Amino acid sequence: MNILKKLTATLAISASMIAGAYAQQGVTDTEVVIGSSTDLSGIFAAFGAPAAKAAQMYFDDVNANGGVHGRQIKFIVEDHGYSLPKSTQTINKLVNRDKVFATFLQVGTPMNVAGFKLTDSKGIPNVFPLTMARQILQDPLKYHFSPGVSYYEQIKQSVTYLNKTNGGTNVCAMYIPSDFGKEIKEGAFDQAAELGLTFAGETTHKPDDADFVGALSKLKDANCDIVAMALGVRQTITAYATAQKIGMTEASFVSSAAGFHSVMAKVPGGVTEGLYAAAVWSDILPRLSNPTVGAWFKAYTEATGEKLPGTGAVLGRAGAESLVRALEAAGKDLTADSFIAGMESLNYMDEILDTQVTYSKEDHAGVDEVVISVIEAGNWKVVSRD
Repeated sequence: MNILKKLTATLAISASMIAGAYAQQGVTDTEVVIGSSTDLSGIFAAFGAPAAKAAQMYFDDVNANGGVHGRQIKFIVEDHGYSLPKSTQTINKLVNRDKVFATFLQVGTPMNVAGFKLTDSKGIPNVFPLTMARQILQDPLKYHFSPGVSYYEQIKQSVTYLNKTNGGTNVCAMYIPSDFGKEIKEGAFDQAAELGLTFAGETTHKPDDADFVGALSKLKDANCDIVAMALGVRQTITAYATAQKIGMTEASFVSSAAGFHSVMAKVPGGVTEGLYAAAVWSDILPRLSNPTVGAWFKAYTEATGEKLPGTGAVLGRAGAESLVRALEAAGKDLTADSFIAGMESLNYMDEILDTQVTYSKEDHAGVDEVVISVIEAGNWKVVSRD
């Protein structure tokens, strides 16, 4: 009987040790599981799809060279098509079925914010989402790591720049009335008030709207000369082209990082010339003479068959570097807490983004400067960095 008791106790201790060794969800001695609920088929697929490809390429290279502390990175991607109900389903799958260690490159302000209730409760970090909404950086901050300063700050600085540079005084907004769109509108509204300008009007739109004549006629009648936009990529192009057709040629139209995409500068006929965007990086295409940028561009286009990587791919690659650096800094004993400490230790120059990436315990926004660009001669040209 004593022997049986001792054997039972020994087995219990062994089981406890094994369980302890793999207590961290998504982590074994040989693998770490990362998940992404993103947009591969909706209005922001131009960001989500190439971002996932570029991140997978980065992880493949890391894995081919032994992984991180002997662990291979397993990257699981789910498409929500920019649908909030679908994103809820996919995040639940990633967390509860796939048992991911961290979520990564998740597209959409509403989708990320809605997912926090689940991921925060499970102690799962949300890393480099493809949104820079204010909510990503609000308390509780512990598990949230944004690519950079918020859309709100991007639009505020844009309004100031356009007022000083182009003389605009009547500020307006065109937006999808989601958390994302409302943040853009509030940034424009608040900065107009701070500068003593007039907030002259606004229009709201569905994610699938394609006709903007009526909305822009309303803004034209309100004498809007600075228009902050929070629309899908194709919608932004269509709305801006329509504005030019109806005679709003003197008005300045500006998007946040969500509307800053390489493809927008390449629209045939130059219909996007003069369009502004504020982001936390500069466009890659004018920088291909940089050897690091050129080499990555060549590798990505050859691997994917795409003619140009565009902004989504740039962000996917940048996010993957941050994630891998944090995994390296976390050490062999990988837990959520050691990973968070790794993220908070990052401070490096990302040549692909063309900016410094810095995280700390107090600052979970990777890039602290706002880069304002305008489309000129078929390329995005940087006009302000602050």
